[in-house]
Amino acid sequence: MGDDRDDLEPVRGRPQLLGEDLGALSVAELEARIADLKAEIARVEAELARKRAHQTEADAIFKGSS
Repeated sequence: MGDDRDDLEPVRGRPQLLGEDLGALSVAELEARIADLKAEIARVEAELARKRAHQTEADAIFKGSS
């Protein structure tokens, strides 16, 4: 099983601006924005999990060598 990191590529398209006025967006645009944000949250959570696992492994190595 290889390390498939395709799901970690940033989603290209309309930039998501936090705090942007949403009143001018259509229902479809709002739904698309929600889908994009959920995908980005999943991508960030996956990277965070990888970093936490790496930190745990590093902690175990350095604690074991002292």
